[in-house]
Amino acid sequence: MDYAAGQAINLLRPGRHDAQGYINHLLAAGRKPAGVQLKVAAASCLYRALRWAGATDADPFRDTRVPKDRTPGIIKRPPYTEDELADVLEHADVHVKFLLFLTAHAGLRISEALALRWADLDEQARHLLVRSGKGRKARVVAISTSLARAARHYRGLYGPGGPEHTDGRRTTPHDHLFRYGHMMTARYHAQKAFGAAGVPFRGFHPGRKYAGTRLLRQIKDFGRVAAHLGHESVDTTRRGYAQLAADDLKDDLSSW
Repeated sequence: MDYAAGQAINLLRPGRHDAQGYINHLLAAGRKPAGVQLKVAAASCLYRALRWAGATDADPFRDTRVPKDRTPGIIKRPPYTEDELADVLEHADVHVKFLLFLTAHAGLRISEALALRWADLDEQARHLLVRSGKGRKARVVAISTSLARAARHYRGLYGPGGPEHTDGRRTTPHDHLFRYGHMMTARYHAQKAFGAAGVPFRGFHPGRKYAGTRLLRQIKDFGRVAAHLGHESVDTTRRGYAQLAADDLKDDLSSW
């Protein structure tokens, strides 16, 4: 509205280039393409409502273009660091600690972690079964030595036959690993642990990105990392979940 008033634009009868001029103005002011896209979506909704009400026939944003943001997702939304995770683990309860291991080592989505059942976890063979990942695809995921150790400890407390499972104060359903029935509940408890550690909580996905980045730097194979994370396309892994260090090739080039 302020832009329209400042440019003397009639909102019901905008000129041919007014909408693109608005987009260019936002970009020139330093707005990110993703934020500009949201503005355009809101403005398009407004004009759909105005057309429905018979106030105008204009559809000024129909042929406008917002440039793509070429910044990789892992740069815009980076993974947690090793130190951040270590600090949080010191302040987390058993449930949150094990949940963080599943996201940051097994690379599970939060929905996949919360859906795990005891029968899906085999800490002796060091793998777990994701029954219904994104796109309802199942996959077997290898787990780290430290995650397997945490799983044995967690099973001893909360697994079938464990003290917290049989004493009348059971905190997990009979067949599920976690007491959390919803992601928001898990988020609430995780935020408390992050707050106690003085680490900003940015959701569970940065833990998953930590798994992707650490594994890629170790094995240098996007295909295997994509399989670990359950990505159908390696491009998804490359754009938003794993990144090689800037000086990754220095040892390979040292003998040139």
